[in-house]
Amino acid sequence: MNDLISIIIPAYNEAANIKPVHEAVQQEFASLSSPFELLFIDDGSSDPTLSTLQMLAGAHPEVKYISFTRNFGKEAAIIAGLDHAHGKAVIIMDADMQHPPSLIPQLLEGYREGYEQVVAKRNRNGEAKSRSFLSHLYYKLINRIIQVELHDGEGDFRLLGRKAVDSVLKMSEGNRFSKGLFSWIGFEQKTVYFENVERESGASKWSFRNLLNYGVEGVVSFNQKPLRICLYAGVISLVFALFYILAMAVQILRHGIDVPGYFTLISAVLFLGGVQLLSLGVIGEYVGRIYMETKNRPHYLVRETNTDEEQQ
Repeated sequence: MNDLISIIIPAYNEAANIKPVHEAVQQEFASLSSPFELLFIDDGSSDPTLSTLQMLAGAHPEVKYISFTRNFGKEAAIIAGLDHAHGKAVIIMDADMQHPPSLIPQLLEGYREGYEQVVAKRNRNGEAKSRSFLSHLYYKLINRIIQVELHDGEGDFRLLGRKAVDSVLKMSEGNRFSKGLFSWIGFEQKTVYFENVERESGASKWSFRNLLNYGVEGVVSFNQKPLRICLYAGVISLVFALFYILAMAVQILRHGIDVPGYFTLISAVLFLGGVQLLSLGVIGEYVGRIYMETKNRPHYLVRETNTDEEQQ
């Protein structure tokens, strides 16, 4: 197989890992017959990531880079990589070496077998039990409400054939959730399994807050069920309120007017207020996304790149 293979690597403050991941990828392709390009996406790093990429690109013609004007996030980095990748197949992987380059031959083998998506799935050996439990619970719950199927352990580390890449690029929404998009486009896929790997160096950029926001993004990006839940909650609250009013009316007709209960009043106000605030919050999430989509802003802005040099 002599088709060009593109490797997309988003990087945010990963200067220490740039050279090791390049050497590891280069070593894998040394035994393969396919030409490759290594496309790094500098997501507005504040460390020497960009200067490291500049030096690496000067010494190795297969190294390309795109540097954002600021930190736009990993989703923007992925779409930028797909926009600029020239390969017949594209592999997306992280710069922290938690996505082992040694899996590249297996991903390419699946591509040669005719699969448009070859997905790398990791186990959670060595991960904190609390995080593993929460991840398992999240995927179990989210698959009950969203319109696509997500699998625990499957992330962005995967190979996409050109048809799959073009399909993803057709979807231009600003609020992107790549895991859901990869599942939504379909195509027959193969799964490759690997052991969980610790970071080579540095600390993870995914804080609990970032993970929580990412989880919410996954819930609201591919379904309208939370809006339906708000409707059901409103209907249930109305039914209970009507039953309560009817019961109180019957009691007044039978026993006359009694002193109203403080607990009943406060309970009703707090319950209905909570339902209303929850419903407004869910509706606000969707309205906010509609608002951002109407702006039609670009997914990212490029400060510097060497990907266009061959076209000039």
